[in-house]
Amino acid sequence: MHEFLTPHTKMKVINLSEQPSLLNQYIKELRSVTIQKDSMRFRRNIERIGEMMAMEISKHLTYATEEVQTPLAIAKMQVPQDKVVLGTLLRAGLPMHQGFLNMFDQAENAFISAYRQETICRRGEMHIDIVSEYLAAPNIDGKTLILVDPMLATGLSMEVAYKALLSHGTPKNVHVACLFGTPQAINHLSETMPEDATLWCAVVDPMLNEKKYIVPGLGDAGDLCFGEKL
Repeated sequence: MHEFLTPHTKMKVINLSEQPSLLNQYIKELRSVTIQKDSMRFRRNIERIGEMMAMEISKHLTYATEEVQTPLAIAKMQVPQDKVVLGTLLRAGLPMHQGFLNMFDQAENAFISAYRQETICRRGEMHIDIVSEYLAAPNIDGKTLILVDPMLATGLSMEVAYKALLSHGTPKNVHVACLFGTPQAINHLSETMPEDATLWCAVVDPMLNEKKYIVPGLGDAGDLCFGEKL
């Protein structure tokens, strides 16, 4: 696992694919134009990666010793104490959210809907705004917030989601989890997220194309999960 500090803040960025593991097999299948035709397998692979990332993040929670009565004796166990809120951007984030929820099965949940609004400025350049139109969330004050989005292209959607959730309180810790990130998104979040936040990427791809799709990436994660939208 590779961990490094961005040049602007102390935000940690962890690229899980740099350490060989079974995760890379699932990433390979997500990228494959042949395997992508099986939408159920595509969703399940995202879910499985979510489970693996949740396990990694769980190692960074706060733990305390608790006792449990077995049929034979009392056992002492180290168990997490954090109150976790899982926040997800609709709709592509749903399978990944389910993977996290499979592991953090006592977590509260938050859902944010956001869309890209494209405009042409006077110089003829394309400008993209991310507009949040729906938010359902619990109180996040003093809790550990884990924000989940499979594709972190520019980082704008994640920034909007995080700022929208701040209307429901201030979290104690913030983790951002994505399948595919880019250096552009990492730099953007380094400037807009808390300094003690941690960004977890299954893989970091090198660039965006003119339509702001991650390259090589995998295409449109939402369409591949749930079918093409109008």
